[in-house]
Amino acid sequence: MASHSDTLVVFFGATAGANGGKLGSDEREIILLVWQIVDLREKKVGKLHECFVKPDTLELTDQCKEETGLTVEDLIKAEPLDKVLLQFQQAVSSEVKCLGRNSYTLLVNSPLIIRQALHPEASKKNIVLPECFFSFVDIRKEFHKCCPNAGPVQKLSLASMLEYVGLPAVSGQMMWVRELRSMVQLTLSILAEPYNHIFSCFESVNYKFDSGTCSKTEPVDSETVIRARGLPWQSSDQDIARFFKGLNIAKGGVALCLNAQGRRNGEALVRFINSEHRDLALERHKHHMGSRYIEVYKATGEEFLKIAGGTSNEVAQFLSKENQVIIRMRGLPFTATPQEVLSFLGPETPVTDGAEGLLFVKYPDGRPTGDAFVLFSCEEYAQNALKKHKQILGKRYIELFRSTAAEVQQVLNRYMSTPLISTLPPSPIVPVPVLTTPPFLPAASSSRDCVRLRGLPYTAGIEDILEFMGEHTVDIKPHGVHMVLNQQGRPSGDAFIQMKSPDKAFLVAQKCHKKTMKDRYVEVFQCSTEEMSIVLMGGTLNRSGLSPPPCLSPPTAYAAFPTPPAILPEALYQPPLLAAPRPPQTTVHSHAHPLAYYPQPHLFMNMNMNYTAYYPSPPVSPSTVGYFAAPPGAVAAAAAVAAQPHHAAASAPSVLPQPGALVRMQGLPYNTGVKDILSFFQGYQLQPDAVLILYNFSGQCSGEALITFPTEEMARRAVAERSNHPFYGQQIQLGFCN
Repeated sequence: MASHSDTLVVFFGATAGANGGKLGSDEREIILLVWQIVDLREKKVGKLHECFVKPDTLELTDQCKEETGLTVEDLIKAEPLDKVLLQFQQAVSSEVKCLGRNSYTLLVNSPLIIRQALHPEASKKNIVLPECFFSFVDIRKEFHKCCPNAGPVQKLSLASMLEYVGLPAVSGQMMWVRELRSMVQLTLSILAEPYNHIFSCFESVNYKFDSGTCSKTEPVDSETVIRARGLPWQSSDQDIARFFKGLNIAKGGVALCLNAQGRRNGEALVRFINSEHRDLALERHKHHMGSRYIEVYKATGEEFLKIAGGTSNEVAQFLSKENQVIIRMRGLPFTATPQEVLSFLGPETPVTDGAEGLLFVKYPDGRPTGDAFVLFSCEEYAQNALKKHKQILGKRYIELFRSTAAEVQQVLNRYMSTPLISTLPPSPIVPVPVLTTPPFLPAASSSRDCVRLRGLPYTAGIEDILEFMGEHTVDIKPHGVHMVLNQQGRPSGDAFIQMKSPDKAFLVAQKCHKKTMKDRYVEVFQCSTEEMSIVLMGGTLNRSGLSPPPCLSPPTAYAAFPTPPAILPEALYQPPLLAAPRPPQTTVHSHAHPLAYYPQPHLFMNMNMNYTAYYPSPPVSPSTVGYFAAPPGAVAAAAAVAAQPHHAAASAPSVLPQPGALVRMQGLPYNTGVKDILSFFQGYQLQPDAVLILYNFSGQCSGEALITFPTEEMARRAVAERSNHPFYGQQIQLGFCN
């Protein structure tokens, strides 16, 4: 007898696609529900009920037709799922009442029909399921508890369980009738002597996802974590929980991943209550969220803690209030006060506990980042707040998004401490002596002889900028165009141009401001050389003023070190670019000249800030060298390294860090992204930060990338296994760099 129910409803279902052990794995709709009541007190059996269900898509797979014997014609006149569920509830309630019983519990042969078919389909169709579908018993687990010597739960089948208790297999009739009657016979058998079994292993389905916090010291079992990839960028934790409806996610178990700019990157780490639910989640690989398919892979507890774990008392106190809806505000003026934010939200969207329900994100030195998190006590208030998306506060428009406790932790971790997952392993800043009049980074000056272009199309190149400048192109200094790239090495939409004089810069700003480039208007502002240099080195320039980069100046101890010869790594400076190096300037250098320290582009990635590539203009020439200047002789040395055979060049000293094993990919398509490479190496435990795509001077993929594998053994296996695999139809080359 069940501990809190006096009736069992033996329940079975089938879908229009895969059934049995793969039921629900292909997102096919339910086409059949069958049930029969068992009175636990009297050990009596009720009438067998069967209902066909009309799916939205009237199409059956060959496997389904073979297993069930059903055809499309059998389903044409059937009722849709919501009406069949209503019939089920009315029929069962009426029969239970006639028996004089008070409650009932579903009994199934496996949780798949409930967790993988019924709940996901009801969620997609916005069907409210009866309460009985949120609790059930699995006859395999009950049988294993009753007869532990029968074998592990995963290997138990109805035939093997009937054989164990000495009952013949049910034969003949339709497949679903055989399945249901086998479960009924097995249930009556273990209720009787000598087993006298009491049903007690009740499983539940969570009604909703509970948000919460996670400490970095909390143990997280790696067998309970998955990584979901390909999510719409506006997805919230509730949207992800809905995608996994039917499976129980741990409290606070959804962690949305952010990119280097603090924006969601379409990935999330999800933690389930146990490994069984994690394994069922993996079966939803390439299931759909709206029109997008979602990839689901295994992940580790360590990865989850890096994203969702936190140690800040301030965050813990902020998130300690239960059942709150979290909204993220982005783009706040740096001078914004709590009262101004509350006034912006208005009386129709009261914040929980007033100013106590606001959490401003700040840098370690106390400077505001422009981000804040807000707590609301109910969904209605949160919806009212989201209506203010892109409304103006001060002189800035504010973006509002749904957020999660894990995102709060992640953003605070990112700004208040070192990056959660560094893009490359720590590497020392390499001191590079710069010429007295460097061609790419000019000496800092307050003279406003530069202009900043903002809002460029991401496909814009040097030629597009020159065309945009029109007649003013003749006033650009040699090597005076500097395009700013983001942390992934892609155009950020900004560029700086050095003009021949402040008057020329002023004229360009007046004439070209808000001119159109490729259907986008571009803003043009006059600025100084100093402002340009600081931004190119990773600082920020906006209406609130100039913020220098975190590591603009090197430690003073570097000044005492002798200058090593600069050798350009062959992986970053391609042989075609070094084939005809520009003759070095003849400027006489003195040991008294100060050294300017410019970290190499990949080093900026390790500091969690933007980095830039300095593009020469006009004209763009394949003989132009490097991202930063080098002392006389260094360019020639680099050219000599590049001219050597590949194996010799690979053995040359390099400043590129080699933490595990570095593999070089050649022959990539020019539209290759990090996700494409990660998919190609699926199964090798690579993270996005292990991929470095190399770009040429036009800002496009050079066709090469560097991949850092955790171990040399894994790298060798990857090279051996993937060398002959085409990359999106294109043959590529794989080789070691170390």
